[in-house]
Formats: sequence, structure tokens, C-alpha cells
Amino acid sequence: MQKIKSVDPGFRSQMYKLLIPLVIQNLLNAAVSSSDVVMLNYVSQSSISAVSLAANYAQVLGSVFYGLGTGATLLCAQYYGKKDFRAIQAVQGIALRFSMAISAVFALAAFTVPQVLMRLFTNDAELISIGAGYLRIMGITYLCWGIIEVYMSVLRSIGRVTICLALNIMTFFLNIALNAVFIFGLLGAPKLGAVGVAIATAASRVVELVGSFVVSAFSKDVKLKLSEVLRRNKVLTGDFVRLALPALGNDVSWGVAFSMYSVILGHLGNDAVAANSIVVVIRNLTTTFCFAVAGAGGILLGNVMGTGDLDKAKKYASEVMKMTVFSGAVGGVILIAAIPLVLRFASASLSDTAMGYLRVMLWINSYYIMGAAVNTSLIAGVFRAGGDTRFGLICDSIDMWCYAVPLGFLAAFVLKLPVLWVYFLLCTDEFVKWPWVLRHYRSGAWAKNITREGLFSEEENASLSKS
Repeated sequence: MQKIKSVDPGFRSQMYKLLIPLVIQNLLNAAVSSSDVVMLNYVSQSSISAVSLAANYAQVLGSVFYGLGTGATLLCAQYYGKKDFRAIQAVQGIALRFSMAISAVFALAAFTVPQVLMRLFTNDAELISIGAGYLRIMGITYLCWGIIEVYMSVLRSIGRVTICLALNIMTFFLNIALNAVFIFGLLGAPKLGAVGVAIATAASRVVELVGSFVVSAFSKDVKLKLSEVLRRNKVLTGDFVRLALPALGNDVSWGVAFSMYSVILGHLGNDAVAANSIVVVIRNLTTTFCFAVAGAGGILLGNVMGTGDLDKAKKYASEVMKMTVFSGAVGGVILIAAIPLVLRFASASLSDTAMGYLRVMLWINSYYIMGAAVNTSLIAGVFRAGGDTRFGLICDSIDMWCYAVPLGFLAAFVLKLPVLWVYFLLCTDEFVKWPWVLRHYRSGAWAKNITREGLFSEEENASLSKS
């Protein structure tokens, strides 16, 4: 790759303009799940463990939505670079078609066979019972989520991150309030524990969906129109499938593999599960800036590549990389600083054994964050901005399914190593793929303009402007 010159201040300004709302948005998303754990901490260790395990089901679905959102984002970001709003609207309809169908399948499974789903993660009868009640209610959430996630992805791709932030703030505070009501039985409501968490989440998502339609009604260019689901455009559908399917496969493959970590720990005892459930929350909070850099960088790089200026995109990518390394280091320092506070909080419900696990797991994650930050920024941000989604699929699938998951099962069930050794080995996955990822970044092969000309007739473009 050619030597990169200094980056103009305009790019940094645009990055910060996107970063601040995205960081807050990521913090709020992480805080929603954090509030569940915080409040359930005053209920029981079993409630925390059950909800944590059940959440792995949503994590898999979230990976599906993230993959579909990626396909929509990378296409919409580049078409926004050339101001083709008709193409953006069409891409949104295609993404909604897939997301609504998949969310319906996941919701149906949650409604009908929640016990079967819980048995995938644990053989503890108490955890299965609590988690099944939680999942049955969460099915409503999945139906709303499929629509919301696509619309938010499209809004972010055209720089409307403030609108997304406003909806997230509304959802967060509503979720917190309803959590308190249904977990602790406030305002005359019954004390429902884990089921109360599900009710609060479902109600919040319904309100967020309604809010999305309200925002759409006042939008001048990109609207949330379910009628677009029925429209067909073979060229754009082909592009979406070609780009989104590898991203979807990548995210699902990674998400399922990461859920296998919970499966492994779930069969090592309640203490391991409880400790890991808190670690996941803390890690999600401390990586918000890292993932915001990946998101903002991907959007801006996509906009630039949509104009055809690939050299500028490569120059900007180096700046994204620098910011990623910095954000990973900051996240690690924050996590270390937070360890005493986390331990003090967790001592209210966790056993002595779980507390011992938690302490070491937090230290392991203080450096794990750096590996995750670099890989996420490059694979899910920089590479995907140029339409390169196949590399991530191949890289993550090999890393997770040929290395991390088999190593975890070998360590836990064959070698029967102690819990913390199993956890440590599982947390080496991000660093194993570093050489491959960095080599691909330096090649510059990921930088491509994936937009097309003449996709719609003048009549179709005119119909969009009228609507």
C-alpha cells in the first residue's frame, strides 16, 4: 500500500460529529442490558444466570440483524455519497424483507419451545425454568427489533445518528422505569423478577418501534415504509445478497461461536455463569467507544468510496486505525479502574467462588478489549465499507470454529482444566487472527466503489420525491 499522507481536519471533524452520538448510543444499548443485571442482582444469583444464558439466544438474532444491517449500511452509505435516495429506500425494503422473516422465526421458537432453547445453554432445571419464562415474553421484542434495527442502520448510514440517539434515550429510560416496576413490584405491580425484565424490554421495544414510525413521518428523504418490502429490484437485491450474506454468515458464525463460550461455561457450573454474566456487561460498557469508532469510520469511508475516491478512503482508514488502537487502550484502563467497584457491587449476590472467578475474568478482559477493538474496526468497519464482507466470514469462521471453540471444549471436557484456564484460552481468539487481519488491511484490496448507475427510471425517482 502506498505511503499515506496526513489526514485533513475535515475528516476528523466528521468523525467526532458521528462518534459522540454513537458512543452515547452504544453506552445506552449496553446500559439497557446492564440495568437488567444490576436490578436482578437484588433478586438472586439464579435470576442473573438464567437471563444471561437466555440472552445468548437474542445475541444470535442480534448477529443476524447486525449482518443484515451491515449489508444495508454499506450500500446506503455509498449511495448516500452519490445522493441516490431512491436506491437507499430500495435497499431498506430489501433488508426489511429478510429481517422481518427471520425475526418471525426466532419469535415463534421463543413463544413455543423456550425450554428447548434453554437446554442448549444449561442442564440446570432452575435456570431452564426461569429462562423459559423470560424467553416467552421476549418473542415480542424480536418482532419489533427486526424492523427497528434495519431502519436505524439506514439512518446511521446517511449520518442521522442524532435521531437514532434520541430514540435510544427514550427506550433506555423507559426500560429502566419498567424494570423497576416489574422486578420490584412498584406502583401496585406484582414482583416478577426475570419475567419482569422481559416485559419491560418488550414494552420498550414496542414504544421504540412506534417512535421510529413517527420519525419516519417527518423525514424528507428516507422513510420507514413497509410497502417497500413488496417492491422488487433484481440488481439491488443481487448486490444486497452478495454483500449481506457473507456479513450475515460472518456475524451469525461469530455470534453462535461466542454463544458456545456460554455453553461451555454453563456446563462448568452456576458460579462460572454468574461471573461471566457480569463480565459481559462490563466488557460491553468499556468497548462502546471502540465500536463507535468502527461504526463512524465505516459510514464515512463508505460515503467517500461512493464518490469513487478510493485513495482518500485508504488515507482516512489509517486515521480510523489510530483512533481504534487508542480507544482499545482507554477501554482497558477504564476496565482495570472499575474492578474494585464491580467486585463491591457483585458481592451482594455472588458466592465466594463466583467472586474469585469474576476478579480474574475482569483482568483477562482488560487486554482482550484491545484485540476485539482492532479486529472489529477493521473487519466490521473499514473492510465492509468497501463491500469486502467475504474476508470477515472466512477469517472469523476459521478462528472461532477451527481454533477457539474446539480449544474450549478440549480444555473444559477432555483435559478438565480449571474454569479460569478454560476462560483464558477462550479469550485468545481475537489475537490469533491479528496477523491475517492486519495483512489484509495493508493490502488495500478492500477499497471498492460498489454503487451502480441507472438503477431506476425517471418515473420511479419522481415517485420518491412526491412521497
